[in-house]
Amino acid sequence: MYVQVLPEYGLVVDPMVGVVTTAGESLAPVIEKVADMEAIANDIVNMLSAKGNFLASFPNRENALPTAGAATAYWYGLAVGLFIAGVYAFHLM
Repeated sequence: MYVQVLPEYGLVVDPMVGVVTTAGESLAPVIEKVADMEAIANDIVNMLSAKGNFLASFPNRENALPTAGAATAYWYGLAVGLFIAGVYAFHLM
C-alpha cells in the first residue's frame, strides 16, 4: 500500500517504512528543482558576504553589493544620528 505524495512527479510514500520513493517515474524534474533552489540559496548566502554578484545581475556589476551596502549603511546611520540628535535637542529644552 502506498500513499501518493506528488502524483505529477510520481512520488509515493510507504507508510510502513516512511520512505518517499518513485512509482516507476524519474526523479529528474525534482532533482532539477532542487538544483535551482540550491543555486538561489547559495546566491542569498553570497549576497551576505558582499563578494561577487547576483546570479541574475548584468555583466560587469561585481562591485554593486559593497556599493549598495555602503549607501544603505550611510542613510541608516544618518537617520539614526538625526534621531538621536533630535532626542538630545528636545531633552535639553
